[in-house]
Amino acid sequence: MVTSNLSRRDLLRRGGAALAGLTVLRLAGPAHAFPGQPDDEVLPWLDQPGENPVPNVVGSQLVWEQLDSWTTPTDRHFTIRHYGTPAIDAQNWRLAVAGLVGRPLTLTLDDLKARARQEVDFTLECSGNHGFQWNPGLIGNARWAGTPLAPLLGDAGVLDRGIEVVFWGSDAGKETVRDMEITEQFARSMSVADALDPNVLLAYEMNGAPLPANHGAPVRLIAPGWYGVANVKWLERIEVLATRYQGKYMARDYVTIREEQRDGATVWTFSSVGRARLKSAPAKVTRRDGSYRIMGAAWGAPVARVEVQIDGGPWTATTLTEGTASGHSWRFWTLEWGTPAAGEHTITSRAIDTDGNVQPAPQDPAITTKRTYWESTGQITRRVGIPAAGRG
Repeated sequence: MVTSNLSRRDLLRRGGAALAGLTVLRLAGPAHAFPGQPDDEVLPWLDQPGENPVPNVVGSQLVWEQLDSWTTPTDRHFTIRHYGTPAIDAQNWRLAVAGLVGRPLTLTLDDLKARARQEVDFTLECSGNHGFQWNPGLIGNARWAGTPLAPLLGDAGVLDRGIEVVFWGSDAGKETVRDMEITEQFARSMSVADALDPNVLLAYEMNGAPLPANHGAPVRLIAPGWYGVANVKWLERIEVLATRYQGKYMARDYVTIREEQRDGATVWTFSSVGRARLKSAPAKVTRRDGSYRIMGAAWGAPVARVEVQIDGGPWTATTLTEGTASGHSWRFWTLEWGTPAAGEHTITSRAIDTDGNVQPAPQDPAITTKRTYWESTGQITRRVGIPAAGRG
């Protein structure tokens, strides 16, 4: 029996509501987001990232000083691959919808393209972004297009006892578990309720073009509001289960570990990386006619405002320049700095969401208790050098 709150009519209605909002989504995202002139001088940050130690896993990263558009060009969008890039023939590719469903489905790429098409602007961030000195650019904002997942699950008919939806990628690799070597296929899961979010897409386009191989072609999951690991690439199977899925990338890896004190005792807690968190970062400092401007981005939640602290001084409000408070895409901000003194300066930003939550400071317990690098959401400080008058 198909569960009553997952009826086909309800699912299609939710999918239609998402399509109705498509016009609004398409209006966001200008070609150039930061104010100023193309010939403004960009000052290089003094704290440049180090060399990438895992080029077989992490591909390109965003270079913050080069950020000049609300939509990240596809060739400048970060990439991560845990088990390499599988070779997939799009013509022979099939997507299975199976498990606890009343009507299992097998779909081709043409089948998906024949269904209702939907676009969403979404800032995708790796949960390990800023976790190390060498990886501050694991983020990008793209316009993804595909078909919404909810109506597809409605057509398959999720059964009453189905509580979890697992998304299986085609990529796989060798893993050792308790001295046993296995071949593990990349997979992530979410609850049925989360999978029914009308913005969750089976995406086959990125920035108006077919999805590239290194971004998950022919089809990947796009789950706005979730960290990158949940947006499974090279999708080949969607499976509904009656139990929680506990594969490597849910239970053994991408797990945030905290060391907390409770009644004088140390307690260790473990949580699977899932939804994105509020964050901001200074992007660049520019100079024109002797006057300086600081620019940056904020994302991970509906952003209400961003504040900047210079050299440990008072927090100063910035001007939000592009983006909306939807929470799916980043918002850009600027601060007119005027004519700062020559020498080295520190610039820190913090975002505040529409519920009043503040991006945590380094001494906040949300940061100090964490023992893993995932979900690195603490305030980010960059260093910049202002040349003396008549120099530079």
